[in-house]
Amino acid sequence: MMKGTTIIGIHRNGRTAICGDGQVSMGNTIVKAKAVKIRRIYQDKVAVGFAGATADAFTLFEKFEEQLKTNKGNLRKAAVDLAKEWRQDKYLRRLEALLIAADNSGILMISGAGDVMEPDDGIIAIGSGGNFALAAARALARNTKLSEETIVKEAMQVASEICVFTNDQFVMELL
Repeated sequence: MMKGTTIIGIHRNGRTAICGDGQVSMGNTIVKAKAVKIRRIYQDKVAVGFAGATADAFTLFEKFEEQLKTNKGNLRKAAVDLAKEWRQDKYLRRLEALLIAADNSGILMISGAGDVMEPDDGIIAIGSGGNFALAAARALARNTKLSEETIVKEAMQVASEICVFTNDQFVMELL
């Protein structure tokens, strides 16, 4: 099974930044250093990132975009509908991934267990180095006046220095 993803996102003051690393590992071997795990969907208004199986994530990106179209871009409603479909559909429930989805109204984590979580502080992370990035981002957000972009980049840098499944080849989306 592939490992090696860290995605961190922050939403505050109507601005959103999501950053992900590029490492993909199989066991103790790095098989790719510059994977792109974040993309924009729904007319470039929504940024999504994933942790987990790549093909599963791309399937979920497509399903999520369909839900966004059906729900006229309503991030929360589309996320709940995706989580319901993901959990109930015989094929989809086998998909192994976590998603972070964000637009200018907020940021969410979506899982196949039916979870749709919006963080209290606007900061959320997933993946192997997620907890390291989350801790760093919270500390920076509470104790500095850094921009959202700088916070997620610095948080990812900290995670890449601690987690062997996270590298410093970052891709970022700003909304």
